[in-house]
Amino acid sequence: MNIKVLGSGCNKCKALERVTRKALAELDLTADLDKVEDYSTILSYGVMSTPALVVNDEVVLSGRVPTVAQVRDILASHAA
Repeated sequence: MNIKVLGSGCNKCKALERVTRKALAELDLTADLDKVEDYSTILSYGVMSTPALVVNDEVVLSGRVPTVAQVRDILASHAA
């Protein structure tokens, strides 16, 4: 599984990364987790509002920080 957290490095972006790492640990999943701060790369995903979460090159969430449970559900559905 390949996961990207898209954002400028603001507090919300850092929170999304933290929540995502916690969800991965709770699910005992191994994934490549990258933090993307380059604006042209972020725009290439069609994201207009950060933070955003990309799983296997699919934008699954943008513009907010979800709960750990919400990220866990997203990751579990993409792990199958």
